[in-house]
Amino acid sequence: MKSRVINVKGAEVTIATRHGQDYISLTDMLKAKDGDFFISDWLRNRNTVEFLGIWESVYNPDFNYGEFATIKSQAGLNSYKISVKEWVEKTNAIGLQATAGRYGGTYAHKDIAFEFGMWISAEFKIYLIKEFQRLKDEESRATSLEWSFQRTLAKVNYKIHTDAIKERLIPPRLTKAQTSAVYASEADLLNVALFGITAAQWRQANPDLAGNMRDAATLEQLVVLSNLESINALLIHQHLSSSDRLTQLNAIAITQMRSLVGSDTLRRLPGTGTQKGIAK
Repeated sequence: MKSRVINVKGAEVTIATRHGQDYISLTDMLKAKDGDFFISDWLRNRNTVEFLGIWESVYNPDFNYGEFATIKSQAGLNSYKISVKEWVEKTNAIGLQATAGRYGGTYAHKDIAFEFGMWISAEFKIYLIKEFQRLKDEESRATSLEWSFQRTLAKVNYKIHTDAIKERLIPPRLTKAQTSAVYASEADLLNVALFGITAAQWRQANPDLAGNMRDAATLEQLVVLSNLESINALLIHQHLSSSDRLTQLNAIAITQMRSLVGSDTLRRLPGTGTQKGIAK
């Protein structure tokens, strides 16, 4: 679980990321509410129950509509009361979560948390959305800079890589077309070592994607790619054959990808799918 904190009208509000979704602490939000107020009071309201039911019907295929209908029929009655834990257990809801531990409390998906903000005050809701969006903008900029740095690093290392090819692999008096073919062959050697396919095979499998297979690569793949380019340059200087270099580079790619995929240091970019044929 990854968590961050934003300050909303003097209240520190925790945001936790679970399964790729942002959940906001309703427990923290209550600190900004004047007077005694409990989440169960909000949950017993009929309008709240109807909103939660609609949200779950849109995003939760396992939502228990039978139990929801029973709860909805009782919502708003003076004798009716339900806790978040009971709501989740009875309806199999995913929009609300009651947790224990260091970041314990009641959390709600951001859509629901924004709705809950109105129960604090209209002003609080506006500032909550404002601070949440500021946080997401900062995270987006940081991710973009991180990816750009790795892409630039890969390009710089590729220059070292191509210089080694020119010195060791290209025979004298080759035509420009022949030279380009040698460069393309070495680039695909790296592609096969890391992705398991050539650039042409990737393009054939992904005709609707813009750019090339390296533009669609993850941060982990770009880091390994930059490493492979430098290592391949050294192997070229050692006069190893293409087949021997491919075997070594593939083994290195497998080892490094296994290490990086399990690391929290690098994050997978939103919207980048796993390449077909990636080293496993």
